[in-house]
Amino acid sequence: MHVQPSPSAESEHPDDVASVADDGGATITPYRDGPLIVRGDFRLIDQDGAEIDPGRRTIALCRCGKSGIKPFCDGTHKRAGFSAPSAPSRPRPAAHLRAAGDAED
Repeated sequence: MHVQPSPSAESEHPDDVASVADDGGATITPYRDGPLIVRGDFRLIDQDGAEIDPGRRTIALCRCGKSGIKPFCDGTHKRAGFSAPSAPSRPRPAAHLRAAGDAED
């Protein structure tokens, strides 16, 4: 699954710089022992290349692998005892989080 900045990302963003990248794109913030929070303008693409409509500009993606509504978080990580670090002090834009070799649209 890939999270890509939306091609229609706006150039302006809210005062909360942690929620939207400087370029108006998306940010991905790992929450300690919890999901990845994606905020901003983005496209969610599954392993087959199909776009998943999240229906909103802020979503929580499962990182524990136990959610019943994957790729979204349903809170199961709490019962499962999932453990993972939180984000750095400032989230990085999603465009910078692509794996090496991933093609841009």
